[in-house]
Amino acid sequence: MHTLTIASRESALAMWQAEHIRDRLRALHPGCTVNILGMTTRGDQILDVTLSKVGGKGLFVKELEVALEAGQADLAVHSMKDVPMELPPGFELAVIGEREDPRDAFVSNRYERLSDLPPGSVVGTSSLRREAQLRARYPHLTVKPLRGNVGTRLKKLDEGQFDAILLAAAGLKRLGLGGRIKSLLSVEDSIPAAGQGALGIEIRSGNPEVAAMLGALNHAETAACVRAERQVSRVLGGSCQVPLGAHAVLQDGRLVLNGFVANPDGSGFIHDRAEGDVRDPEAVGQALADKLLAQGARAILDALPA
Repeated sequence: MHTLTIASRESALAMWQAEHIRDRLRALHPGCTVNILGMTTRGDQILDVTLSKVGGKGLFVKELEVALEAGQADLAVHSMKDVPMELPPGFELAVIGEREDPRDAFVSNRYERLSDLPPGSVVGTSSLRREAQLRARYPHLTVKPLRGNVGTRLKKLDEGQFDAILLAAAGLKRLGLGGRIKSLLSVEDSIPAAGQGALGIEIRSGNPEVAAMLGALNHAETAACVRAERQVSRVLGGSCQVPLGAHAVLQDGRLVLNGFVANPDGSGFIHDRAEGDVRDPEAVGQALADKLLAQGARAILDALPA
């Protein structure tokens, strides 16, 4: 192919991600023209309610898939944590790229770390996953919803609407805003979302030429970890409505996976780990999901609003 078009959301972070993939593809295929088709999704337009109430993170993906289906674009670049666990028929995930920092970042103009916040401090987050872990560990803090792109969230903090906010470290670092991070939450203290920090590239199914051009961007270690994490989420119905985290690493050639599920208020916190063969990451994810279910995760999931 002589031309590739990337569909992307128009937020600063999404455009950084698309430009990053564009530049890598141009380096891999010097004779190919790579363009970006910027789009505004419903997830970007609806900012006055939490994502869990308006259809979840899939809102960031659907319009890009329409562009792929119509032939306006050849590939779409996503944050893996925004990609629904089941893609619609006719689409496939061709690439899972090397992961940036998967941790959550603590951002504040007055405090250095979460443990410094006095009782009643207002912490902003858009994520039920972060909220549940915050409420479980720091019940004396007030957690309030925070939507918008990274710049909007930082502006709300700077205006004094929050004492601190929690954001994905990867997004801040990619935007050159790493200096705003006061401290990083360990993956034990705040288990990341499935796929957090990794980029995914979605294409139309049955498009071997495009798939072949993208192949070198796949990062096998990250892909194995993310596939295990996503299997936990898939089994437990993971979406914005479910306070759930899963994070995998490779240790001595084995895949080690930690995960949790809880009520949004932090109660009923269930945490466990599983490990297994890196060549079968879904089996490791399934094993962890089974452990969580055996400890009562189903009752938590069934009690959540549909």
